[in-house]
Amino acid sequence: MALLINDECINCDVCEPECPNEAITMGDEIYEIDPNLCTECVGHFDAEQCIEVCPVDCILVDPEHEETQDELMKKFKTLTGE
Repeated sequence: MALLINDECINCDVCEPECPNEAITMGDEIYEIDPNLCTECVGHFDAEQCIEVCPVDCILVDPEHEETQDELMKKFKTLTGE
C-alpha cells in the first residue's frame, strides 16, 4: 500500500527530505505522496521514514492503493533499477 498525507498536515517540511524515493512533494495546500513512487520505504528501511518523523501523525495507509510487501519490493527494484 502506498501512503497518503491527510489534511492535518502542518507543512513542517520534515517528511519530504526523508523519502528515499522522492515520492513526497508539496501540493496546492499540503504535502502529497505519489503512490507510483511510494514503496513505504520497503527496500530502503525497516519502517516508513515519513511516518517516523511526522510530528502530527498525518501520514496514513492509502486504502485506494493496496499493495503486498512483494509488490512493494518489486516497485522498489523497478525504481532503483535492480
